[in-house]
Amino acid sequence: MAVLDLINRENDIKKLQPEQLPLLAEEIRAFLLEHVSKTGGHLASNLGAVELTMALHLILNFPEDKLIWDVGHQSYTHKILTGRKEGFDHLRQLGGMSGFPKRAESDCDCFDTGHSSTSISAGLGFAHARDLLGETYNVVSVIGDGAMTGGLAYEALNNAVDLKTNFIIVLNDNKMSISENVGGMARHLASMRMAEAYQEFKSDVHSSLDRLPYGERVARRIHKTKNSLKQLLIPGMLFENMGITYLGPVSGHNLEDMLHIFREAQKVSGAVLVHVLTDKGKGYLPAEQRPDRFHGIGPFDVETGCAVKSKKKPDYTDVFSTVICKIAAKNDRVVALTAAMADGTGLRRFQSEFPDRFFDVGIAEGHAVTFAAGMAASGLHPVFAVYSSFLQRGFDEIVHDVCMQNLPVTFAVDRAGLVGADGSTHHGLMDLSYLSMMPNMTVMAPKNKWELADMLWFASRYEGPTAIRYPRGQAFDGLREYRTPIRYGRSEWIYEERQIAVFAVGSMVEIALEVHEKLCQKGYESSLINARFVKPVDTEAIREALREHILIVTMEENLLHGGFGDAVEEYLEKTGADVSVLTFGVEDCFISHGTVQQLREKAGLDAAHMTQKIIDVFDEL
Repeated sequence: MAVLDLINRENDIKKLQPEQLPLLAEEIRAFLLEHVSKTGGHLASNLGAVELTMALHLILNFPEDKLIWDVGHQSYTHKILTGRKEGFDHLRQLGGMSGFPKRAESDCDCFDTGHSSTSISAGLGFAHARDLLGETYNVVSVIGDGAMTGGLAYEALNNAVDLKTNFIIVLNDNKMSISENVGGMARHLASMRMAEAYQEFKSDVHSSLDRLPYGERVARRIHKTKNSLKQLLIPGMLFENMGITYLGPVSGHNLEDMLHIFREAQKVSGAVLVHVLTDKGKGYLPAEQRPDRFHGIGPFDVETGCAVKSKKKPDYTDVFSTVICKIAAKNDRVVALTAAMADGTGLRRFQSEFPDRFFDVGIAEGHAVTFAAGMAASGLHPVFAVYSSFLQRGFDEIVHDVCMQNLPVTFAVDRAGLVGADGSTHHGLMDLSYLSMMPNMTVMAPKNKWELADMLWFASRYEGPTAIRYPRGQAFDGLREYRTPIRYGRSEWIYEERQIAVFAVGSMVEIALEVHEKLCQKGYESSLINARFVKPVDTEAIREALREHILIVTMEENLLHGGFGDAVEEYLEKTGADVSVLTFGVEDCFISHGTVQQLREKAGLDAAHMTQKIIDVFDEL
């Protein structure tokens, strides 16, 4: 029997013999490869965190103890060890198990995560709640070295200093950022500091010196010398100086060492940071060599590491990557920013061609926005390429630092709309709403790859804040013959007929074409207007539509509340227009994971559903 067969519910790992644990780690890695290669998912981060997760499960009791994962894309082993092996058959599929921690999925998932740098704040909240309610459970927050670039992590660390009870922060460092030439001494000194005998020795020395003449002065000199040595040799002095106990570094693939250091960490009264070194992609050579490629991956061949489906056409990110470089070649004031997503947002090519004009700020979207504002105020034109759901983290800075000063910053908003398997934490379904509410902001959405290029050129010349939102996936290459030059605030008529006027935003234009065909087949006339601008709304086009149409339809892959449809309805209400309005978008809810097509059908944004709804409403007029 395989060791993994003995793991069927939480805490089963504690029943294993020590010699079985290395076998379990091997079997978990094999299990992850087998399943993720079929379903897709986050692989490299999970392969690197196998032993770390096992060690935590050996010292914690679930679900009583609380384990908070930062981002949560490295929680697959945690799911396996808490009785969810069967869920991997449908990982990240509609109705199946999420690729991130979910409270609704298991009592062993105490906090939903999906974005970076949150785990210390959440863990500190659990620790204080535990103390106030008189409970005694353990609280452990795991955070990656990449997530430590986020300001929220340091806000939480600053607050954690005042905690008087145990709270363990595990820094999962998979970049090997500790210098090798001092690492051995650092580990040696850290092990000394962990030992109870060392702590007692320090106390005895201070007590003895207090009884001697000039003892206090000698103690201060010893303390100063000791701290100077620590500054040179111990990488954790940043945390020590903040008042947080630092332990480590320790190998994240050595169970015995981790168990020892975690047990010592549990004895600390207050916040303690345990520095764990792991190898991303551990145990699978292609992922070890290219961990970035295996961060989030679709189905692939385990033998070769190659994707099962190769990309045949460029996606919107590819188009952005090409065009932004062409713009930068003609305009030396254009600079590009990313928040640790140079590959994901298509800026790696820009970095190669214009290294002095490329800036990666780490996982710090708020800082990126204000950083861009500073450059814009100094005469540059920054382009911040960012995923829609990540841009939410810079909301305040967009308002105060960009829009309030009306600065020429372009936001290239990638992954807008439904993104698929990553689910609710990654869907970009709010950007039209929160960007449109900001004074001075101009919001655009292209219908196809050529229009994305035209909008980027337009934005690079515009002297104010602009946002261009485009979806994940293959770029639509239809309607090439419709390429009216971009004019500020003006939409584009594609089909001009009667009865029904459909205003579609960005990615919905392609689906609106299907709706137009279906309506035509059923004997209904309909005009199709490519909205182009979500803010400002093209009120002139709406007035034109009122002449020959009795039903105005809007389509957007965004929350209905505060979106394009809301803006159209508001305008029509103000003008007192005698026309019916039907808006399509996402209702007031969070959408789970599945394929984009499945989620569109679930949200009622597929062509068949919208066509029937339009007919039903029109026939009642």
